[in-house]
Amino acid sequence: MSMHEQMGFRALADPTRRDILHLLAKHEMTIAEVAENFQMTRAAVKKHLTILSEGDLITVRTDGRSKVNALNPAGMKRVADWFTYFDAFWDERLATLKTEIEKDMQ
Repeated sequence: MSMHEQMGFRALADPTRRDILHLLAKHEMTIAEVAENFQMTRAAVKKHLTILSEGDLITVRTDGRSKVNALNPAGMKRVADWFTYFDAFWDERLATLKTEIEKDMQ
């Protein structure tokens, strides 16, 4: 697992950061715009955004004096691909278990 993937999972571990990702999935937002949706300081929101950025789940660009945050589809895809692998793994294991149980029942 790469460092970005590890950081991505760390970022996803927090429910506030997951809520921020839902907001950014709709449209880009400045720190102030994100902060309007939460009962916390801008500094706390900025810390959450930094962790999301370190996990490569969002991108941050400068627009004048503002930092604009956007969902990073490539970073989200890496995390989704990791889950997809294990989803397929468990589907296969459960199908094998089902077959074995059905054999025993006959």
